[in-house]
Formats: sequence, structure tokens, C-alpha cells
Amino acid sequence: MTSTDVAAQPSTKSDAPGSARSDAKPSARSDARPSSRSDAQPSSRSDAQPSRRSDARPGAGSNAQTRTRSDAQPSARRRAEHSSGSYGADSTGSHREQAAGDWAEDASEDWAQEVRRLAAQRDAVILAHNYQAPEIQDVADHVGDSLALSRLAARSTASVIVFAGVYFMAETAKILAPDRTVLIPEPEAGCSLADTITAPQVRDWKAEHPGAAVVAYVNTSAEVKAEADLCCTSANAAQIVASLPAEQEVLFLPDQFLGAYVQRATGRTNMHIWMGECHVHAGISPAELRRKANADPAAELFIHPECGCSTAALWQTQDGDLPESRTRVLSTGGMLDAARTTTAATVLVATETGMLHQLRRANPAVHWEPVNPGAVCRFMKMTTPASLLRCLREGTTEVQVPADIAERARRSVQAMIGAGTPATALPAAGTPARMPGATPAGLPGAATSTAPGAATSTARGAGPAELRAGVTAE
Repeated sequence: MTSTDVAAQPSTKSDAPGSARSDAKPSARSDARPSSRSDAQPSSRSDAQPSRRSDARPGAGSNAQTRTRSDAQPSARRRAEHSSGSYGADSTGSHREQAAGDWAEDASEDWAQEVRRLAAQRDAVILAHNYQAPEIQDVADHVGDSLALSRLAARSTASVIVFAGVYFMAETAKILAPDRTVLIPEPEAGCSLADTITAPQVRDWKAEHPGAAVVAYVNTSAEVKAEADLCCTSANAAQIVASLPAEQEVLFLPDQFLGAYVQRATGRTNMHIWMGECHVHAGISPAELRRKANADPAAELFIHPECGCSTAALWQTQDGDLPESRTRVLSTGGMLDAARTTTAATVLVATETGMLHQLRRANPAVHWEPVNPGAVCRFMKMTTPASLLRCLREGTTEVQVPADIAERARRSVQAMIGAGTPATALPAAGTPARMPGATPAGLPGAATSTAPGAATSTARGAGPAELRAGVTAE
């Protein structure tokens, strides 16, 4: 995974270089984002856009509907507010209460065995993101970050890919494996970051900057990826941008914090950044990070570049407010690599709390503490034991991406998965990602082998192995 310790930028959206795009984006877009899950068609979005801070944002996978998704679904933000009464992280763990019926399906060994049986019956591979609930991670065939799982989806020979994550991730798997059936247990699991930009907005932005290269973070809809020249993840964003000609303008979307980090890491002055954010990562504040770090001066800090505290943290290392030698900005895959070698007694982790499960498994001797215990993504936690079982039993819900959009998006996504890792680090072509009888990662009987990488996996009857998903550069 790409994870570079660099000098920092100011912490706030208004004073962070590169995080505002007042020079490149009309005010109609900087504070106005429509919801693609409304009844309005794309052609009318640019004409009448509600406030960016309102409850209407474009929905993940707006035009790539599944067979049970309706054409008018609430945005990710509305779903968050409906379930919690607020748009933000939840420190009470009530994300499980909202789906009490689904969680009533006990994630027992019997449940896990039934999941494995049904997956084998369907010739299905189960991919789970690092932010999924521990029960889902433990039964999955592969657990990793977006980059690792995208690569695994592209290489898998399974007939069916079950994606335990959010909708744009399942879309990405379908783009990379168009001949496979891709299922998502919870089709309403959206992404507040992906909701901040639409394809018409990208086209308008490109028209303002002819010849500019569009680099889209993977947390975007298929339609937006189709408008991009290159896609990236947090693991290789700096590398992707650095690969472009120095004189070429770059339009980076949609995450302002990752964009500011990449701009600082690459030193580019001709980079324009969209003002989007993940509501969970944006809620991890610089003040919170500094307070936790001051309370435990010996602790190491692992910070995801999507966090609202990421550029501030690196700035504070220059001022001596945070320990430079122990402050690291890392993708989730980079965190997993670093977890295996750290000798710190305590590591403070600034990302969604689901990542702690993999970190604790990688190095149980370390005390892993979240900077913000309330950094819980409700949409990642929408996948429950019951919904995963239902997905495998009924074959729902299938993800579809229109062929023309998938073909255009595939070019940018393939550039993303090809960056940073030699082919020999991935599973051999033709090797099934899952075989009946193999013990999924985290279940009793699974043997563990450790090697650099981000995706815990089970393949051809061998216990879980760590598949290298990126190059860590520090």
C-alpha cells in the first residue's frame, strides 16, 4: 500500500491548500449537490441544484440499478438521518439496534457453516471490506481495502462475487468482472462521499479545464468513473497523480482531505480538488487526535488520509505538537502492513472503527485504540448475518452496470488496479479465489500465514494468506 509520511497542510477546509477549489469550481457546485435518487433526471440536475449542505445528495450507483432497487431512493445522508436522527458517527453502537431483526440471526458457527455451504453451492466468493462488522469479516473469503478487493474481483474465477461493502464497491467489482454475477447483501448501503458528485458535474468541471486529467477516488459511482481518466484508492492516490505529466492540470475528486494530502505529497501546484468528504472520516477532528496523543505520548498514530485530521496532523508534526517519528498517514492496507511490525504498546487509529478487528488480529500484543470511538459507518454496518445469508439463499441483490458506462469506467479502474504492485504478488491467474471446504479467514481451523498485503484470503483449501495489494513507501 502506498503510505507516505510527508509534511503537512493546514487543518481546516478553508485554509488547507488544495482543499478548496474556489479558483476552479463555480459557486453553484461548491455549495450545491443534487440527489440522483430523486425523480429529477440527470439533464435537469445542473439547472436546479439544492444546497450542498442539504439532505439531497446524489446516491451511490444511481443509474446502475439492481433488480430490486427502486429508481427513487433516499440519499446516503437521508438514510443516516432516518436511522440515527443525525448525520454523523455513532458512539453508542446503536447501528446494531437499528437492524435488531437482522442481527437476531446469530452469527454462530452454525450460521457460518451455512454461509460456507451456500457459497460453495453457488460457486461464490465473499469479499468483505475492512469496515464491515467482525462477524462478516470472519466469514468472508477475502477481507481488505478497496484496492485489494478490486484486484481480487478482477482475478477471481468464481461464478458469483458477493460483496459485503457499500454499493460503489459492488459496482466496481461488476465493472472489472462483467461476465460474473455480482451480489450485494444490502443494496441501500450507499456512501456519503460518493454522493457528493455526479457525472454531469464532472463533465461541467472538465469543460472548464480542457486537457486536464481527471483522477477519481474509487469512492464514486460508476457514472463518475466513466468520466474519469484514472481511478485511485487511498493506497495509490499519490502514485497515480505523480505519474501524470507535471505540466498537466489535475482534477481530483471527490475527497478534499485525500486531495489535500496528495497535493502535498506530490508538490503539484496545478491540482484542483473537489470539496467532498466522508462524513465519518471528516468527523475525526484534529483536536480529538491531539488530545488523545497528548494523553499517551508514547503511542503511535495511524491516520487515514480521508480523515479531517490528516493534513492537520502532519502540519502539527512540523510544529512539534505531534511526534513526527510516530505519526503516519496510511491507507487501511498500509495500516495492516504497519501493524505487523510496530513495537508500540499503544496505537491510536484514525479511521472507521471496523478496521480495528483486522489490526487486533494482526498484532494482538498492541493496544489498538480508536481516536474517535464513534467513527462508525452505518452503511458499512448495514450488512448483517441475516442479510448475507439471505443474499446467498435468494441470489439478491444483483448489481448491474449499463454496458456503455461499464466499458468507459473499466479503463480508469484498470489503471487503478495496475498501479503499484507486480503481478506476481497477486493470486496466479486461473486460481479459484474460493474452493468448497476451504476455511474462511477468522473461523476455527484457519491457519494464518503473514506476508505484506491488505487482503486476508482463503484459496484452494489452504488457510488464509495475506495477499500483497500494494507497495508501502514510507
